[in-house]
Amino acid sequence: MKVTTITTKRVLFSRALGLVLALGLGACNDLDEYNPSNATADTVWSTPEGFVTVVNGAYSEQRSWYGKEDGEFMSESGTDLWFNRDKNTYAGQLTQYAGLTPLQGNPNRAAWTALWKSINLCNAGINRINGAGFTSAQDKNQREGELRFLRAFYYWHVVETWGGVMLRTQETQEPVLTATRSSVEDFYNLIISDLEFAAANLPVSWGNEYSRATNKAAMGFLARAYLSRAYYSTGGDAQTYFTKARDMANSIITRKGELKVDLSPSYADLFNPVNNKKQGRDGGEALYVVSNSTNQSLNYDDQGNRLFQVFQTPYNGKPGLEQSVVYGYENNRRLMPTLTLLDLYDATKDSRYESSFQEVWLANKAYTWTAADARTYGKDASLVGKQLRVGDTALVITKRALPNKNLRTYVVYDRNDVYLSNRTIRDGLNFVTLKKFFDPNRSAPNVQAGTNDVMVMRLAEMYLISAEAEFQLGNRPAAATMINVLRTRAARKTPVNQTTAMQITAADVTLDFILDERAREFAGENIRWFDVKRMKGVRSGNDFASYITQRNPDITQVQPFHVLRPIRQEELNSLTNGAEFGQNPGY
Repeated sequence: MKVTTITTKRVLFSRALGLVLALGLGACNDLDEYNPSNATADTVWSTPEGFVTVVNGAYSEQRSWYGKEDGEFMSESGTDLWFNRDKNTYAGQLTQYAGLTPLQGNPNRAAWTALWKSINLCNAGINRINGAGFTSAQDKNQREGELRFLRAFYYWHVVETWGGVMLRTQETQEPVLTATRSSVEDFYNLIISDLEFAAANLPVSWGNEYSRATNKAAMGFLARAYLSRAYYSTGGDAQTYFTKARDMANSIITRKGELKVDLSPSYADLFNPVNNKKQGRDGGEALYVVSNSTNQSLNYDDQGNRLFQVFQTPYNGKPGLEQSVVYGYENNRRLMPTLTLLDLYDATKDSRYESSFQEVWLANKAYTWTAADARTYGKDASLVGKQLRVGDTALVITKRALPNKNLRTYVVYDRNDVYLSNRTIRDGLNFVTLKKFFDPNRSAPNVQAGTNDVMVMRLAEMYLISAEAEFQLGNRPAAATMINVLRTRAARKTPVNQTTAMQITAADVTLDFILDERAREFAGENIRWFDVKRMKGVRSGNDFASYITQRNPDITQVQPFHVLRPIRQEELNSLTNGAEFGQNPGY
């Protein structure tokens, strides 16, 4: 059969055929093993055409992380950049480190299950591919390359989240009652080996199937893996991996034409919803995407990309505003930016602030100020009777301090309304909105399932991986050169060209500056927790916790051991050697 997309339920559903995917360390009972055709993996996967079902299935659980709020909680919250909107406690185990235990803390616990489910399917395919009847070595190696890419992708998330747990390369078909820990180094040996195989065998492009793993995706994740691995080493070993990370990132940059990838001309274009479906295709900036169909019936989980809701401030019902597709569905808002994040941008020079955040909402319905609303929003009585026409400014939420707020004809919340002088949150109900993920292509304002593709990794990361590696190798001028490529793109060009003002020198390059630059470039893009852990928490002298609390003082319970998350207690309880295997430190 010809498979034309990996997002369809029809293809991905076959991942369950004939498999008992025992998950994690022990037995789990929440799997869907429905098998309507009564087929088995042995028969379905015995032909190249059938084998593609295991490959397609191995992609599916990415969607529980990328494009969902759970992934944002796992990879962005609990850092210096975000806190719960309204200062509430939703998912507080991850956002605030409050009660994060082996028995509490979804989505940490759900992520464990999803990742091991995916790894087991990758192992099944890798171990069965020689019996799949491929007559073309190239076809076989490409399919194996996809599976090895995905296994490395999932294992990177596992080892960086939970550390050296068990490392499996064989398919599990029945409950596992014992387990042995493997070292972080062993994990990275497999991750790097898998990615090297994938990079050598995957095609540059799959054409219309653009969300499959490609050569550029494998190379990009290999650069990330080398960089991550370097921090677990010292001396010459660390220098070797920093060198490999730099060289791989530079190779992608140098070969970007051959690899059919390039930086978007402007940061605003990169996140313009009109361009979303272009970024993962040949010539776009994405090295790897999780795609979502505009036809929701074809999407695996009927939810698509829901990120547009996560960082949304409430606007519906304020004077001059009603809910709209353009401004988004606000009822599932979860995270708000810290003042630290907002102040990282010099908005007079850096276009990434305006391109990433929304401060102004224009009226989408006519409105006349009433005395009651004037009192509610702290307005001077002279505004009663004043009109807002469609297209007038209706709401401003800004990181700046604004004078005469009571005399302005629109609702205003400035930095002093939202944050206190000690940088904690005063009022977390109304806040500057991250707009990167806005999705105006939904069919109606209340539709929660989004259509946007998720950019998991993009070319810009290669410049910052190269810069970080160069810094660690003592080459600050080279690091500054790489960073300046992105800062040149980010510079405001009008009314005054700020390109020169945005350039940095070698003396400006520090680890903290690189962390700040990664925040400015990648805010909200499923990477911050891993960045802070890598640069502040892996090596001796761990200042992971102090870095977070100094920059996000609303987080008060983070500890150095939180650089790892806890293993699900149910998994340890199911092992006959659970005590020997052991929980992660601190839990």
